[in-house]
Amino acid sequence: MIKILIVDDESVERELLYKILSPNPLLELYQVENGRLAVTYASLYDVDVVLMDIEMPALNGLEAAQRILADKPLCRIIFITAYSVFSYAREAVKLGAIDYILKPVDKEDVLRAVKRAISQVEAERQLKAVRPPEGDCLEVDEVSDKAALMMAKVKKYLEHSYMNYDLSLDSVSSLLNINASYLSCIFKRCTGVNFLDYITNLRISAAKDYLCDPFKSASEIASMVGYDSSSYFTRAFKKNTGLTPTEYRRQVSGGVRK
Repeated sequence: MIKILIVDDESVERELLYKILSPNPLLELYQVENGRLAVTYASLYDVDVVLMDIEMPALNGLEAAQRILADKPLCRIIFITAYSVFSYAREAVKLGAIDYILKPVDKEDVLRAVKRAISQVEAERQLKAVRPPEGDCLEVDEVSDKAALMMAKVKKYLEHSYMNYDLSLDSVSSLLNINASYLSCIFKRCTGVNFLDYITNLRISAAKDYLCDPFKSASEIASMVGYDSSSYFTRAFKKNTGLTPTEYRRQVSGGVRK
């Protein structure tokens, strides 16, 4: 079961989200009307995903998300807002939100965002399920089937989580309860690719797809693929492709894709 908490001070909005999600029998849904209760419920019921309005009285969604993530850093936050101002979205992503949806909510947008969150939760659970017992060392020089299976799960986890700002060698090794340098060595041995390069490749590949949309700015895309700095995103993109995001977009719009 995936536990989802719906947070909105407007009962009509809560009921609409509940109606969209309730047909899925694998979801356990909770509803609250303000940020303070959201913090309490997230901890009390150990929820996996929070769909939360940003603009609420007393404790707004951004403040509530900070408190929830401080207690449950792996909780997935999806913000819902009537404000289409990008500064809100960027701040939300920097706080650790995996997505944001604009009001009035569209059913397909909600289902897409929730599906993405569920994929992350399931990949994380699979990752934890294959971590070695305390003190158990996996082979590095001659990679075992156990190590290969673990690295396959790591790859899946990265493919679902590359957009998270805090994704790193340390964060994944912590989930697996193994040493970071040890993980780096096994990952390279099993996949033939450096751990950080693998994440970068995932991010740049996603960025290329987003750049095909002329209505998304480079800054917005940087946030959407896991970079908290648009200038760092530009440098990483050029190093990976030989082009800046603007140059790549120009080539794509001109019908020449590199």
